[in-house]
Amino acid sequence: MQTQQLSPLGRTVAETPTDIWNDSCAIDELEYAVAFGAVGATANPTIVVDNWKKDPARWGERVRGLAVEQPAWTEVDLAWAIVEEMSVRGAALLLPAFEAHGGRQGRLSIQTNPTFFRANQPMVAQATGFSALAPNIIVKFPATAAGIAGMEDATYGGVSINATVSFSVAQAVAAAGAVERGLARREADGLPTDRMGPVITIMVGRLEDWLRVLTERDGVVAHPAAVPWSGVAVFKRAYAIFRERGYRARLLAAAIRHHLHWSEFIGGDVVITLPSIWQKRFNASAVEVRPRMDDPVDPTIVDELRARFPDFERAYEPDGLSVAEFDAFGPTVRTLRSFIASYHELLHLVNEALLPNPDLPPR
Repeated sequence: MQTQQLSPLGRTVAETPTDIWNDSCAIDELEYAVAFGAVGATANPTIVVDNWKKDPARWGERVRGLAVEQPAWTEVDLAWAIVEEMSVRGAALLLPAFEAHGGRQGRLSIQTNPTFFRANQPMVAQATGFSALAPNIIVKFPATAAGIAGMEDATYGGVSINATVSFSVAQAVAAAGAVERGLARREADGLPTDRMGPVITIMVGRLEDWLRVLTERDGVVAHPAAVPWSGVAVFKRAYAIFRERGYRARLLAAAIRHHLHWSEFIGGDVVITLPSIWQKRFNASAVEVRPRMDDPVDPTIVDELRARFPDFERAYEPDGLSVAEFDAFGPTVRTLRSFIASYHELLHLVNEALLPNPDLPPR
């Protein structure tokens, strides 16, 4: 295929070190993404619920079938069986890229139970089980205090991790450090690391969302051009530190809100995970595909963000947050609440399938 025939996202992957992932494990969306250059995918409680709602008959029937096969399973067991089944289907589509690129590409992320955010050992145990589902599975740990500890132990155990619920340079650096310690422990014990593919997410759009909340809550008056650059500035600063320190985990940009969350990261040895709707918009856009990762954010914008938003300062500075402060950081709390709510909605969907409303006509 000629370069000029590639889509903007296809060119991003073909012409630069930047990889594109699909921010969903829905098969139809993943097939589109792979056709246009995507080499990975992800799942979280919200994505799983969205996938269920797109095809409720299929997943409701599947739950009822599993309940017959496994009569001792609880709603929790059934819910995670659905998560695993959705994920394994997506992983199969990505396996060729995984094999072709020695594990660097072709990964499918599964998220650990969001209610475990304070308990590292349950996270590690669940991650170990997920990792055995397919060779190209990567497991999401939240960048909470317990999650950071869990990342090191899981990495030592051979699990490729994806640090999520992460919005700051401090969280990204702490997660990368935990991965490095886990890899070093494996190597010291003569265990292989060559096919592991850890990534460290910064949810650039969710940091931006938080600053907009603060704008309304606290009556902040900031230049309207500043806030859209907040996640970009944090991501680029973290990227510079990752290169300086030689961390083996790659950075991943998530929670896309506009094209800066793609275009400004082109050329970096990073991953960008894009919902299907944004992939289609970007592929239809006239945005020039050229490396911008090393272009600095305008210092006047960074200064404006520092001056108006103390939480931007905390996110931007490598020592802006201690590990003990990760759990209480505003974007962390908002995102955990959202993921936990989606998880509870998944449990509700399972119960609705098992106990359909008798007041309604039979399905």
